[in-house]
Amino acid sequence: MAKPPTPPAPASPLAAPLTALRGIGPERAAQLARLGLHTVLDLLLHRPRRYEDRRHVRAIAGLALDEAATARGKIVACGVKRWRGGSKSVFEFVLDDGTARLHCRWWNLPFMEKYFQSGDEVLVYGKPVSLKPRAMDHPETEVIEAGDENFIHVNRLAPIYPLTEGLPQRWLRALIWRALQQFEPQMALQRDQTLANAIRMLHFPEAMSDVEIARQKLALDELLELQLKIQRRRANLQANARGLPCGGDNHIIKPFLRRLGFALTGAQTKVLREIRRDLGGQTPMRRLLQGDVGAGKTAVAACTALMTLESGYHVALMAPT
Repeated sequence: MAKPPTPPAPASPLAAPLTALRGIGPERAAQLARLGLHTVLDLLLHRPRRYEDRRHVRAIAGLALDEAATARGKIVACGVKRWRGGSKSVFEFVLDDGTARLHCRWWNLPFMEKYFQSGDEVLVYGKPVSLKPRAMDHPETEVIEAGDENFIHVNRLAPIYPLTEGLPQRWLRALIWRALQQFEPQMALQRDQTLANAIRMLHFPEAMSDVEIARQKLALDELLELQLKIQRRRANLQANARGLPCGGDNHIIKPFLRRLGFALTGAQTKVLREIRRDLGGQTPMRRLLQGDVGAGKTAVAACTALMTLESGYHVALMAPT
């Protein structure tokens, strides 16, 4: 049986489908599609709906009940505890920062054990659910690697994205981080370095002022792209459209002007010559006539309508004055 043909590669890496990214299979792709995300560029333009300030590390001894905070310390103990029958379990590590200890717990998620070990330095973010002992349930975490201070989830302004069923916030945030690392250089080369910077600031700002700068840049780019599309569409229509020459021969306009009661100004006469030239061409006229109140725009429009009648066609004239 012959192999199906390989689909052509996208013209730009940013137009690649999300399934080209590591960790995105059919199920994840379907979840992202429900958010309107189909390509790498769609993903990079998926805007956070808000941000959580997780930058300020607090001593464990200073944590307050039900008040979200970031803490940093070293794991001094960790392990899974199972109840009789094995149907329930809790994974817990104990974090020590020199001021106190914090118990971080994950209920019925024993696989969390593989992500942590004693001696790890860890950042956690969450709300303490008790103070005796100090404990957090299911906090956000980030293991601190030696020499690496590029945090994704904690110790920063963390983006909070619109989600859909089955799509974890942490997973999506990490995916966008990886996509930025992979595609930011290409985005700078193919599109605009300032756009690449704006997208990074939108997702991982250093300060909230960065977010406003990024939004303004992206809004301007969106407006310019829309205008370019309109211009291309207009040029395509003009290139392919065929008009009906209807410049007239003045046999109706001349009697009309004699009965008008006033003479046309030089500007009106000049514009009518241009309009006659447009109407006599092979492509439809596209013209906006501008003038002050009382400048005589309606008279020019009436003469334009008469040119059409002189050429044997019907015309409709709508005037609010």
